[in-house]
Amino acid sequence: MNRVAIFPGSFDPITVGHESVVLRSLSMFDKVIVAVGYNASKKAFFSIDKRVEMIGKVFANEPKVEVISYEGLTVDLCNRLKVNYILRGLRTSADFEFERAIAQVNKAMFPQIETVFLLTAPEHTPVNSTIIRDILLHKGDPSQFIPTSLKITDYL
Repeated sequence: MNRVAIFPGSFDPITVGHESVVLRSLSMFDKVIVAVGYNASKKAFFSIDKRVEMIGKVFANEPKVEVISYEGLTVDLCNRLKVNYILRGLRTSADFEFERAIAQVNKAMFPQIETVFLLTAPEHTPVNSTIIRDILLHKGDPSQFIPTSLKITDYL
């Protein structure tokens, strides 16, 4: 039996924290699908296509990672792909409260689903995509917060 997890998010852009969560989860799962979602409530900095391309580059040498894009509910994506695990990273207690509520609603909608939480590595706790976008908007250098395989200026 293959254990497949979906790691959903906007990844606008992918951070070292996202990369760490995926790489650390590979010991638990046979495959991790990084699912770049369209979020109508967020104004995207990078297009979905660019985000998929960036993530694909980050995990180009990792055959257990697949990158896709999707619209709609993550639980519907899980159902469609017959995936029973959702992977989420937690940076703070506020993240936990938010993610717990989503996980419980997902479980009510799709009882087979299990959400697996991984704590962010301590050095990645302050890193999030919003801060990286702000650095980019103000012409700063966010390279220490994004995977080393990416040159973010190639995507601007």
